[in-house]
Amino acid sequence: MIDHYDDARAQLRTVRDLLRFAVTRFEAADLFYGHGSDNAWDEAAYLVHHALHLPLERIEAFLDARLTAAERGTVLNMLRRRVEERVPAAYLTGEAFLGPYRFRVDERVIVPRSFIGELMIDGDLAPWIDDPETVENVLELCTGSGCLAIVAAHTFPNAKVDAVDLSTDALEVARLNVADYGLEDTVTLYHSDLYQALPQKRYDLILSNPPYVNAPSMATLPEEYRREPEMALAGGEDGLDLVHTILREAPRFLTENGLLVVEIGHNRDDLEAAYPNTPFTWLETEGGNQFVFLLNAADLPGN
Repeated sequence: MIDHYDDARAQLRTVRDLLRFAVTRFEAADLFYGHGSDNAWDEAAYLVHHALHLPLERIEAFLDARLTAAERGTVLNMLRRRVEERVPAAYLTGEAFLGPYRFRVDERVIVPRSFIGELMIDGDLAPWIDDPETVENVLELCTGSGCLAIVAAHTFPNAKVDAVDLSTDALEVARLNVADYGLEDTVTLYHSDLYQALPQKRYDLILSNPPYVNAPSMATLPEEYRREPEMALAGGEDGLDLVHTILREAPRFLTENGLLVVEIGHNRDDLEAAYPNTPFTWLETEGGNQFVFLLNAADLPGN
């Protein structure tokens, strides 16, 4: 049986050679993309540039550069793991991005990806928040790596941000990211099952990208997603287990004019069926207007 990687180690010489090889192997393996790129070329370029410490925006300048045997080995070992073990690229490099923000990640946290991050980065949640500087307190539930809490701290410069997760492992990663951005005095991390361990206070904005994958979808997840913590993905039979609790308890924690913003994946129909009298506002994102809802405090179920 041919070992493609040992063969490549002996014969490939340049960055161009390795990129071509990576795309070929990725396509042949039918990898799943969803952790930062959506095609074999972009994923290959990212992994090769990272392994060689090359600037991605100038990688073309290095395409014909010859590599040492050690450099080829480093790249090929990373490519082998991506193909044979289906390890997401972010776990191989130890980093992930939301817009201009870089975060540390590893297998203790879900790889950052959120339409809520897009909404904050692109528009400060306007027009629902007229002036980002007036936001004083923000809560993020299910923070994982801390990415949305950190984006919120930059989006709302006068706000104190509380961020919650049930996973102590995830909170360890979040602490590293908070420290990287020098936000220890702005972002407070809580080990809590949603609201349970929080102090009784009111927030101008509650954000959450909770586990929302329903049971049928969990059973058919690509192997790359199975590398992520299950508790960060599984949302119960209909994907809404945590969303129900978030909605039910939110009135106790929002200010009178506060906002709740929650990402729920592909579960809009089920959510609207469960709350037929609740006037959800569905926010327009790069993926469409069915993934993130917004509610004013006065419109929450039970109010």
